[in-house]
Amino acid sequence: MTEARVLPVDELVRRARALADAGPRQLLGITGAPGAGKSTLAAEVVAAIGASARLVPMDGFHLAQAELHRLGRAARKGSIDTFDANGYVSLMRRLRRKEPTSVWAPEFRRELEEPIAGAIEVPPEVRLVVTEGNYLLVPDWPWDEMRALLHEAWFLDLDGDLRRRRLVARHVGYGRSAEEARAWALGSDEVNAALVAETAVRADLVVRLADAPPG
Repeated sequence: MTEARVLPVDELVRRARALADAGPRQLLGITGAPGAGKSTLAAEVVAAIGASARLVPMDGFHLAQAELHRLGRAARKGSIDTFDANGYVSLMRRLRRKEPTSVWAPEFRRELEEPIAGAIEVPPEVRLVVTEGNYLLVPDWPWDEMRALLHEAWFLDLDGDLRRRRLVARHVGYGRSAEEARAWALGSDEVNAALVAETAVRADLVVRLADAPPG
């Protein structure tokens, strides 16, 4: 993988603000392996920039739990074929072209383990849309269009042991037993992480956070 630059969050915020100022609307993608800290970084960037930025996570395009069960994919939820990739790419097209009225995006509610339609409003005055998720830079159809839609793409790297510990803690926090959490983190999550690692070469910036605790 491309060697990562070590940067503090405030430097990344400055970079995102400069991107927003390039207007009229810019799309910033933050990707990386499961547990790398994408959602936290994306939320910090959007909060720092304020009302002119919106966060539209890829996770809103999880397939519904009932559909995952029907398709036999529930045991590996989070894998690349458990998302509505076409729907996600289509939304990013709409957000990039800056429509004259609000665009509404779905949001994934972890307490429900379900996506909720129309939960995130992106009004026309928003200048920076930040999207985050595992598969933003995957070169296979239909994900392959994402690289051209993003004005800038960051790959967030993190020490592997620390990332896996975070994943185990996350899964326990969502109600899995410690044994189940470890099996998920070292199984499905690691398969997904290996796929995502190969996409780092397509990013504009591969970064490790200077603020992150050591592995």
